[in-house]
Amino acid sequence: MNTRFLEQRTAVVTGATRGIGLAIAKSLAEAGASLAICGRRQSDVDRAVGDLSALTGSKVVGKAANVSHSDEVSEFFKFIDDSLGGLDVLVNNAGVGVFRSTADLTLNEWREVIDTNLSGVFYCCHEALPRLRQRGGGYIINISSLAGKNPFAGGAAYNASKFGLNGFSEAMMLDHRYDDIRVSYIMPGSVDTEFGSHATGAGWKIAPEDISAVVLMLLRMPPRALVSRVEIRPTKPRK
Repeated sequence: MNTRFLEQRTAVVTGATRGIGLAIAKSLAEAGASLAICGRRQSDVDRAVGDLSALTGSKVVGKAANVSHSDEVSEFFKFIDDSLGGLDVLVNNAGVGVFRSTADLTLNEWREVIDTNLSGVFYCCHEALPRLRQRGGGYIINISSLAGKNPFAGGAAYNASKFGLNGFSEAMMLDHRYDDIRVSYIMPGSVDTEFGSHATGAGWKIAPEDISAVVLMLLRMPPRALVSRVEIRPTKPRK
């Protein structure tokens, strides 16, 4: 198996300074892709770029961008054009979570979750699609959640954002499949990261590297086949 099967390809990962996004970025760079990443703080982006460059030997660039702000997304994609000359793969990973009852959610918390997890993905796709068309096709992978099909108490904003992301992903796939742009979304269960203020080290959870393995699996699929969505969950969840 060719472990550098993404050489001569460019990939973009949002929210790639830690957790799932960082693991995906590392796997793509190890597979030979030239890589652009973003995060909210330039200092975190610079650290991740340095680490990824040293570990993988691939070209890695990065710029601070809050995907909930369309102007920052536009500037990020202009940066990608200047640094990499375009893109072939977009992984929308950036996300936030605020978990409280509907009555206790503030308007700003609602907006932050929806604007980041749903509108932010649209902003990135809206920038990426004409670039992918120009290159003759490509792949968009959205990182969703099992919370996009399983509502839970305290999850009103997060559930809404991920239910919406799933529907958006499926509609976009139908819109652009004949442009040779494939669209998939991944729905993880509990992942061992600090997302949502959870501590790491729970041995029963999925590892971020498990999600990056799914991303590579999708990218290896032959052009004739499309895996629309992937559900991945712990083998033995906590009882």
